[in-house]
Amino acid sequence: MEKVYLCKLSELAENQVKKIENKAHGDIAVYNLGGQVYATADLCTHATASLADGDIEDDMIVCPVHWGQFHIPTGKAQGFPCEIDLRTYPVEVENDEIYALVEVDVNMIAKG
Repeated sequence: MEKVYLCKLSELAENQVKKIENKAHGDIAVYNLGGQVYATADLCTHATASLADGDIEDDMIVCPVHWGQFHIPTGKAQGFPCEIDLRTYPVEVENDEIYALVEVDVNMIAKG
């Protein structure tokens, strides 16, 4: 697992989602749900839309294109037309810094 810095906790308001650009692993959406921090892939699995542009409703993120929904803590697709779950990432908060733990593709390391 690779530890990827996302942002400062103090920069992420409660019930806010923020897009973190990451060329190596794909963009990541980081969420603050009532003080609990989560991270998922930012790209909707149905339409090529940034979920960070969507709305948070309870513990769901609503895609801004076709209003499909995903459960933020689990990444489960919950609303049509979204049927494929989101990738989720374990999160660590150290002091004021938020990190996602991202799996490293061993094949890419071997190719160097």
